[in-house]
Amino acid sequence: MSKTDILFMNEALKEAKEAFKNDEVPVGAVVVYNGKIIARAHNQVELLKDPTAHAEMIAITEATNYLGSKWLSDCSLYVTIEPCSMCAGALVLSRVKKIYFGAKDPKTGACGSVIEIANNKKLNHRIAVKKGIQEEECGKLLTEFFKRKRKIEAAKNN
Repeated sequence: MSKTDILFMNEALKEAKEAFKNDEVPVGAVVVYNGKIIARAHNQVELLKDPTAHAEMIAITEATNYLGSKWLSDCSLYVTIEPCSMCAGALVLSRVKKIYFGAKDPKTGACGSVIEIANNKKLNHRIAVKKGIQEEECGKLLTEFFKRKRKIEAAKNN
């Protein structure tokens, strides 16, 4: 894992921590173009009451607006958890060059954990994927969030 990978994943983690503070599932993402962050986002599903408001989806929109193009073919996405099928599909459609993710998602991961969308040979674009960047820190944030949620839920039921 390179210093650059760590640097950009730390930026995605900052976004995830912002989501955590806002009581959103703590996922953060940044889009990098020519060594520069051109988009950053975190989950906003609860705030926007929108199931599509995942960090990756918001970051894709921000990056395409920045570049003035629907293609992100020279861009990389750093995200704290493995993208789901919706996000992986959108990343394929936007032709992102590479996905770097932290923690695997054994329930909805679409970059190999549950299904393979990012690198599916039947699709017109395939994305290089590098997993496990800052995996422990990314996973710990998610574990802490859901532990807290379960604790709050248990307190409500007592």
